[in-house]
Amino acid sequence: MKKYIQNNRIVLSMLCLILLVFSACTKEFEELNTDPNRPKSVNPGVVLGQLQYRIVNNAVSAARNFTHELMQVDAPRASTSGLGLHRYTVSPGSGVWSSFYQNITDIEDIYAVSDRLKENNYKAIALVYKSWAYSILTDLYGDVPYSQAIKATDGKFKPAFDKQKDIYVQMLKDLETANGLFDDTKALTYGGDMVYNSNVLTGTKNVGIQMWKKFSNSLRLRLLLRIIKRDGEIDVKTQIRNLLLEPLKYPTFTSNADDAIFRYPGTYPFFNPFYNARTLDWRDGTYYTEFFINQLNAVQDPRLPIWAIPISVAGVPTFRGIKSGYPTTLEYVVGQNSSYTDALKTLPQLGVMMSWSEVEFIKAELALNGFTTGKTVKAHYDAGISGSIVQWGATVPAGFLAKKGIALDETASKDAQFQQIMLQKYFAYFFVDYQSWFEKRRTGYPVLPRGTGIPTANNFPSRVPYPTYLQSLNPEGLAAAVQSVGTDVSDTKLWWEK
Repeated sequence: MKKYIQNNRIVLSMLCLILLVFSACTKEFEELNTDPNRPKSVNPGVVLGQLQYRIVNNAVSAARNFTHELMQVDAPRASTSGLGLHRYTVSPGSGVWSSFYQNITDIEDIYAVSDRLKENNYKAIALVYKSWAYSILTDLYGDVPYSQAIKATDGKFKPAFDKQKDIYVQMLKDLETANGLFDDTKALTYGGDMVYNSNVLTGTKNVGIQMWKKFSNSLRLRLLLRIIKRDGEIDVKTQIRNLLLEPLKYPTFTSNADDAIFRYPGTYPFFNPFYNARTLDWRDGTYYTEFFINQLNAVQDPRLPIWAIPISVAGVPTFRGIKSGYPTTLEYVVGQNSSYTDALKTLPQLGVMMSWSEVEFIKAELALNGFTTGKTVKAHYDAGISGSIVQWGATVPAGFLAKKGIALDETASKDAQFQQIMLQKYFAYFFVDYQSWFEKRRTGYPVLPRGTGIPTANNFPSRVPYPTYLQSLNPEGLAAAVQSVGTDVSDTKLWWEK
């Protein structure tokens, strides 16, 4: 018996030794396989910078590949199929549905983590991005998943589509909430901001957070103007007046320094989406249109050489465009019309979300319609033009704002002045996601010539049809949305456009 106990003690001792060795090895293994550069827990700063880069890439790509063709900034060199955006043919889902919803997942994560950490500045930034992203989605498609979106962990695999009106109500509330959350006495605890660098204080103030607050209210002003026809259903004009009359409480952009632009650093991996584009894809297959080029040519706009390549005509450098919506039998010769400069592929300021010049054009329209903005219609109009020119790295030439074709004709009718404002706003929207199209739908301006190759049955589009894969992924939600919108075709007018 004594021997049996002794043997058991030996076995037990060996087991303990093995466990101690295994524990030590496991500990060393974990230590050896821990990346010291990888954060041990997710914080909002880790997600923010990557989100900012990805989401603006999606928006910039949309401008170049969708809006510019539809809004006669450019047109393809050859188009033999009879289709194409320049002929008002819009493919289902040809927007940013998938990419934006992926980005909204990150936005929701930033908000949730920031809420747990009591980081109000990150929460406010998340609300601005959420409102910006959803405003583009709903203005593209109409009703979209909102209140039940990004809730798969709660079992919402087939989210309901919210009505556009309800989405707008919540976006406006979120932007007002963001305005109140921003605290310019604090730096971003975890960094990550690549737009306004609100990661640090300047003295006792965070200038970047002050700019974020301006962006929040400027975006709110954009959205309120977008739905101004629906005043009464939503207190649009009251909210606009409150924004305009309380600039200390609701600051908006006041100079180019406030522009909401992701400025591409040009270092890996933060290149703009066209950095490696082939010459064929970037410029040899696409040319600016006559509508776009001729008006800039007529006033010798200083942005033109930044945007376009001149071609030689009888030995004279000339900016020349092509027709949009042309017949399928027409094909333009390579190299004989102006296209995008290669400099744009590396231009830091290409990632525009919203600019001061847009805010000035918004205020010019509001002043024209009797709102108190603090300046005259002309002053806002001139500032909008000047702001856009400076934004693109050019200088406003002496006397430019007084030129025929640029100077606001204050003796003209209200509608004629409005057309001038909207034309210049159109140029200021160069490379800004879908905004020039949204504003064309809201106002009817600028008036675009209708190409002779556009089929008679094709109307100017008012929306993008829903992605076809939703028919299998979320048929119930899609069916209800289509019934709400009216018809899932491109010329169905949405709530704020009717």
